[in-house]
Amino acid sequence: MFLKRLNAYTIAMHSTVNMACGKEFCMETLKTVNWLIGIVFFVCYAYQFLYIPAVWLRRAKPHSVAKANRYAVLICARNEQAVIADLIASLHAQTYDAGLIRIFVLADNCTDDTARIARTTGATVYERFNKVQVGKGYALEVLMKHIRTDCPEGFDGYFVFDADNILTPDFIEQMNLTFSDGYDIVTSYRNSKNYGDNWLSAGSGLWYLRESRYLNHARHLLGTSCAVGGTGFLFSRKVAEEMGAWPFHSLVEDIEFSAHEIVKGRRIAFCPDAVLYDEQPSDLKQSWRQRSRWCKGALQVFSRYGLELIKGAAKGSFSCFDLTMSTMPAYVLSVAAIVCNVVLAVYGAVVGDDLMIAVRSIAEMAFNMYLTVFILGAITTVTEWSRIRTSPLKKVLYTFTFPLFMFTYIPIAVSAVFCKIEWKPVEHRVSAASLRARGRQEALPF
Repeated sequence: MFLKRLNAYTIAMHSTVNMACGKEFCMETLKTVNWLIGIVFFVCYAYQFLYIPAVWLRRAKPHSVAKANRYAVLICARNEQAVIADLIASLHAQTYDAGLIRIFVLADNCTDDTARIARTTGATVYERFNKVQVGKGYALEVLMKHIRTDCPEGFDGYFVFDADNILTPDFIEQMNLTFSDGYDIVTSYRNSKNYGDNWLSAGSGLWYLRESRYLNHARHLLGTSCAVGGTGFLFSRKVAEEMGAWPFHSLVEDIEFSAHEIVKGRRIAFCPDAVLYDEQPSDLKQSWRQRSRWCKGALQVFSRYGLELIKGAAKGSFSCFDLTMSTMPAYVLSVAAIVCNVVLAVYGAVVGDDLMIAVRSIAEMAFNMYLTVFILGAITTVTEWSRIRTSPLKKVLYTFTFPLFMFTYIPIAVSAVFCKIEWKPVEHRVSAASLRARGRQEALPF
């Protein structure tokens, strides 16, 4: 009897010790994993904090003498009848010599009056109907082929805009100054015409402001390459001849174009005084769909150019390192953080661990992330205050919601790994007339 009781006691003690060890293992592992992910995040992105004082302390070199360059303006539009006239009107209002600018529009699978409206403004308009090869990259390819056939003399440079853009009157004049300095690709300062709609449009708008001022501007001042951000960029005749047409057809043709040029050793420049305004999604469904496409596209680009970028970084190319950091680690680390915390929390529940340990660990990590993103957003809001076109109260309020907007990237990034994502247009409704009707003239650059 004594031996049986001793044996039962021993088994119970052994089980208790194992359970206690399991709890301790789970708790310590969770803390360690979150700590390691935080360290890797810091190592990967600490250099971007150094970009901030670089913008404040360094001064741009004076421009060379501006040349009278001839420019083609490329606009790919799909059902953009509400906004395309505003963009073309802002092009006609440029301070740059109008005789050196020619506007081309590719009405891509349009079922509305986009083509007719563009023609009435004096643009050269082509139409394309192809439901298989869908996306801006395919539309740009067709447009470039038309221009090469109809204008064999070519142009000195090619601007790419989205139909919802509106340009400040000196946009092309300012871009021409930087282009005349000898750069083959120049990108611009991207602002928002509907920043104050809600926390979604403000979150997207604040990200672009930060990207313009504290990423691309800093890169330009430090002599490294910038990255093209979707719209408002310019490339030279030389680049156009090398491409032949537009060969980039991923879900993020702008980043693919940037990666292609950077691995070749070409430096993309930035013009801080050329400001364009575009429409940001204010609907969660459209915002989610757009950013899912970006996340999936980042995977596509990295699968195509990742090895070349890593090799370039290993050989000392900071531009390759910078673009690698901008396209992949945050994505991977975010997904890894979610997976590890969920797995360890489930394991802890199975062994009888206190779930509050996991909750506290995740909460600490989330708070640190919130604080970091808030600081970046606050710095951008303060320094770009005069360029943000909304009320002072909304500028302050949306600085606090900016980290929440960025947090929504986490489920978007996770879903992008597993879901099939196709290119779909974002509906644009914010025209100059609609802004004036809402008493929002402050959101217009003219």
